Amino acid sequence: MKYPDSGGLSFEARAQREAVRFQAAEMFAAGPGGHGWVEDRRWTLARVAALIVALVRVRDIPRGVSYLLHRIGWTPQVPAHRAVERDEEAVTTWVKETWLSGWTPPWSGPA
Repeated sequence: MKYPDSGGLSFEARAQREAVRFQAAEMFAAGPGGHGWVEDRRWTLARVAALIVALVRVRDIPRGVSYLLHRIGWTPQVPAHRAVERDEEAVTTWVKETWLSGWTPPWSGPA
C-alpha cells in the first residue's frame, strides 16, 4: 500500500501541517509592512510566494500560490485607486452636463 490509512495523512503529518498553517497565519497577520514592503502595503502573489519560501523552503509559481490561497479561502481584493483631491460632486456634475450631452445611444441611428 502506497499511503497509510487509505491515503490519509498520519497523525504526525497532520500535526505538522497544522503547525505550518498557524505559523503562516502569524506571518500574514503582520501584513506586508511587517515584512519590509512599506512602499505598497498590499499582498501580491510574489510576496506570498516569498513568505512561503521563507516558511517551508518550497518555491512555487504565482499561479500555484493563487491555487493555494483559494483553497484556504483567500480571494483577490484590489483597492479602488482614487485621487485624494477627488471631488465626487464635481465628477457627477461633469458626467451629467458635459459627458452625457455629447452622447447619443448607438441604436438611435445617424445623428
